[in-house]
Amino acid sequence: MPKEKGSHISLLDLPKNFEEVHPGLSKQEAIEEANRCLYCYDAPCIKACPTDIDIPTFIKKIASGNLLGSATTIMTSNPIGASCARVCPTEELCEGACVLNHSTKPIMIGNLQRYATDWAIQNQRVLFKAGETNGKRVAVIGGGPSGLSAARELARLGFTTTIFEAEERAGGLNTYGIVSFRLPQAISFWEVEQVKSLNVEIRTNTRVGKDISAQEILDSYDFVVFAVGMAHVPALAILGEDLDGVYDAIQFVKDTKTKEISQDLLGKNVVVIGAGNTAIDGATCSVRLGAKNVKILYRRTQEEMSAYDFEYEFAKQDGVEFRWLTAPKRIIGENGEVKSIECIKMELGDPDQDGRRRPIPVEGSEFILEVDAVIKAIGQTRHQDLIEQFGLEHQGGVVKVHQDTYQTSHPKVFACGDVVFGKGKGDAMVVTAAQQGKLTAHAIHKLISPVTIQ
Repeated sequence: MPKEKGSHISLLDLPKNFEEVHPGLSKQEAIEEANRCLYCYDAPCIKACPTDIDIPTFIKKIASGNLLGSATTIMTSNPIGASCARVCPTEELCEGACVLNHSTKPIMIGNLQRYATDWAIQNQRVLFKAGETNGKRVAVIGGGPSGLSAARELARLGFTTTIFEAEERAGGLNTYGIVSFRLPQAISFWEVEQVKSLNVEIRTNTRVGKDISAQEILDSYDFVVFAVGMAHVPALAILGEDLDGVYDAIQFVKDTKTKEISQDLLGKNVVVIGAGNTAIDGATCSVRLGAKNVKILYRRTQEEMSAYDFEYEFAKQDGVEFRWLTAPKRIIGENGEVKSIECIKMELGDPDQDGRRRPIPVEGSEFILEVDAVIKAIGQTRHQDLIEQFGLEHQGGVVKVHQDTYQTSHPKVFACGDVVFGKGKGDAMVVTAAQQGKLTAHAIHKLISPVTIQ
């Protein structure tokens, strides 16, 4: 007997569940893989890592059985190194630079990083201590990857640090925005606890600009780290967007990590609009929620999509279909619910400012797809109002910072993470956000101390 719409079912009843896709290396596999490493002098893998992890050293420590030392080496350079072990595009970064690419296959650096940090998590190890207090207070706005990284470094350098986090739990994207079967919340929670162990205060459920004013923070702290990330998915600006069955991809993924699993998509046809990593997450989540058919619609081609290659391959293995050069024109409903979507074919014209060719509608190419749900994944809006409350110079919500120090137009305020990323400014990866947070902390420290940070 079918269950009523809106009821809930166990994950065990679904065709695929939300457990981690990859189980990780066994002890024997990790040791054998670690012993393949050549421990290169001037290792190219270190140069390819945005956080400069000493990769040969942490791998050598795995080979010798020193897992505490290995995890400490990783986390010293990358305060969210356990999460990055799972979500970094390693084939484009460290593993892509491995010298063994030219002879056999690269070292599984990401899997070894996960092995060492998983050991620290399972053994409940606290890896760092707070530095001797220097009498300075710093407010970190946002407890995501860049904010946590900045707070961890600041605490080690002796700053009294407070994180202001709007959500119920800190961790940002890692806690709420990346699917559980790639990054379980427990991993992000452990990284948050590592930061809290340094006497960092984390004020959750506290939205700056609402629960506490920007001016109050500026008046109460010596420095501010603005690490607010991004906001919600913008509107498609098409007819039918307000129908029941149209989802914001960010909220959709968050719900799968924070609420009882719903069967609303069981046996349904789903389309996802967009082709970034969040779109992939929305699509693969839909598969695990029992959707019968999942299509990703993208107005450009595979060449222009922003999703990582491994995410694209993962989605294809999950049976997700990709419709390139396809844009939504209107969502069609019946009795307030989604029933179909009208699309139009596109062709590529001259490049936009970001270098990607501009999609142009093909006249008369409209067609209808029968669907039950539409997931919007066309990027995210910015916290422009909050940016302006702090009086920061910005361009369309992208905060302007000094390239070397991450200092904003306000001398007390530094910014890092997604809030400083704009088109043409590199890839907004979790690992680069972590590095920016770390460098921001170092820049603040240099203002009060001439000592060079190692």
